[in-house]
Amino acid sequence: MRALIVDRSAPGGLRVGEVPEPVPAPNQALVRVTATSLNYGEVKHGIETSEEGTVLGWDAAGVVIQSAADGSGPAVGTPVVTLDERGGWAEIRAVRTDWVGVAPEQAEPGAISTIPVAAGTALRTLHRIGPILGRRILVTGATGGVGRYAVQLARLGGAHVIASTGDPGRHGEALRALGAHEVVSGPAQAGNGLDGVLDMVGGTQLVEAFDQLGQNGTLVAVGHSMGEGESFPYGALFSGPGRDNRSIVTFMLLFCDGLDRDLAWLARQVADGVLSPEITWRGGWDDVSKAVSALVERRLHGKAVLDLL
Repeated sequence: MRALIVDRSAPGGLRVGEVPEPVPAPNQALVRVTATSLNYGEVKHGIETSEEGTVLGWDAAGVVIQSAADGSGPAVGTPVVTLDERGGWAEIRAVRTDWVGVAPEQAEPGAISTIPVAAGTALRTLHRIGPILGRRILVTGATGGVGRYAVQLARLGGAHVIASTGDPGRHGEALRALGAHEVVSGPAQAGNGLDGVLDMVGGTQLVEAFDQLGQNGTLVAVGHSMGEGESFPYGALFSGPGRDNRSIVTFMLLFCDGLDRDLAWLARQVADGVLSPEITWRGGWDDVSKAVSALVERRLHGKAVLDLL
């Protein structure tokens, strides 16, 4: 079967090649992939660190062509959206059934392929913060794939949503259209007393965002795109009036249970137009180097989708 394989001598570090079809474990279904979305982490770090010939790819949408031998998961012919640690950039992937979400028949594959990492992370991060109805929630790195879904989901959950981006003048209108009540240039401009922060950036922005938390506030460290550590000044972790019981928690989507249910629910919201997939780049196998360059160089805001047809 055809797949995008790691080849660091090729433009973007990937090329189309032939690989054996996967042999599923008893708890895995085989899915014929029709579309996959790219994520910064797998493009930036996966290509750099994986062995030559590896088939990467976290997100993929397609149709089940062989159900799991243990009887779990959807039947043959079911449209699905899938998540796994690799294998999404191929014509066929084997994926454990608790990481498979059933999609509506009318769902557009490219749109729902954007869901697993981006929307799944945003949804579970908001769950980690807790009830958000009427709460002030800050989303840093709001123009990225996770950030755009987080803005929409936080607004859908009844939060007062503050979106942070390095260029509010350029991205403010689009973020407000997604549901942001305010668009700011950094966490310090969000004002103190925040109930929750979804931080995609790390580094100094995480430190600044933590300083804006109010009592019982939670910051979830989702991403680390700045590529730098966090250094808290003396006194930053002191408690006090309005600042007691603040917390920082880390997060990894693949450690969550019940992802099949989340993926199915999110697929319905995208198919019904409740959530926008925010696709800002789309192409085929031979165009992947363009998408890789745009992601790595931070020129792509939103999601990149490859059609594997």
